[in-house]
Amino acid sequence: MTRGVETLPKAHLHLHFTGSMRTSTLLELAEQHGIRLPATLSSQSMITLSPDARGWFRFQRLYDAARACVRTADDMRRIVLEAAADDAAEGSRWLELQVDPTSYAVHVGGITPALEIVLQAARDATALTGTQVAVVVAASRIRHPLDARTLARLAARYAGEGAGTVVGFGLSNDERRGDTADFAGAFEIARAAGLACVPHSGELLGPQHVETTLRTLQPDRLGHGVRSGEDPAVLARLVEAGIALEVCPTSNVSLGVYPDLSRVPLRQLVSAGATVALGADDPLLFGPRLAAQYRSAREDHGFDDAGLAGLAKASISASRTPAATQRELHAAVDDWLARPAEVAERGTRDVAV
Repeated sequence: MTRGVETLPKAHLHLHFTGSMRTSTLLELAEQHGIRLPATLSSQSMITLSPDARGWFRFQRLYDAARACVRTADDMRRIVLEAAADDAAEGSRWLELQVDPTSYAVHVGGITPALEIVLQAARDATALTGTQVAVVVAASRIRHPLDARTLARLAARYAGEGAGTVVGFGLSNDERRGDTADFAGAFEIARAAGLACVPHSGELLGPQHVETTLRTLQPDRLGHGVRSGEDPAVLARLVEAGIALEVCPTSNVSLGVYPDLSRVPLRQLVSAGATVALGADDPLLFGPRLAAQYRSAREDHGFDDAGLAGLAKASISASRTPAATQRELHAAVDDWLARPAEVAERGTRDVAV
């Protein structure tokens, strides 16, 4: 008998704010604000897109439609609280929720109030669910690099250690857009403030773009990074530098990067020595949440319980969890692995919000 992945203590490092929404919440907000949604958003199931500009356009259209339903501070708080509750139910003890406050600023009086709402909700969610919630501020590649610098300075103002603080700075959206080097200044600001630098790279573009990202942005982790395995030299450089990869299998398949979950190169990356932290990315659009990524590791890639525990420990090590908490979580993973399987199965936490 195997142990339940929902009871495995883990960290979640790749979850976007809007994309974390429950489908039921999205439908309620749409009705409340009088917004008509695309039919695709009415059920939480995996979408299938082509890995080209047309596919990304469709994804972005759906994401923008969902984001348009978030209109108030209460909406924003609800999303954070529910994301934490869902993570807690799946064994996540530390969540780094990624948000671009620009997207919600128009409704709440600016980017600073938008970020403060999310940070306070993160503190509230931590107290309510037991899952510690920190924030990654993310700039968008489709906006001007000066906007990214503004967000980096904002993130630096709220930089901290532990739940309810900003712990990282990212760069999201279609990695085929914009010039990666143009965002180096924003990452210098974030790095000087002690923030983790966590840009997206190596999903829609291959290892050559990973090399560019390493050279120009000096990341601590890569959002995705799965295609670094296409060039052994690039992968070896990542491993040597200790740069973690936030691998999100179901989103890779939904976006057409790989034809099915068994083709995601999870085993190759781990076997090469890469630090891999599994993430759900945007479960509102891609369907499965965090626990499903661990089930895929077991069912599609042959990871046994010890292997899953290794993935969980890697996620914790790659996080910005305070050192003492990190030690506690590593010990909790060891305890999960040491318990008889039937005991580990019964330990699932159920947190309702």
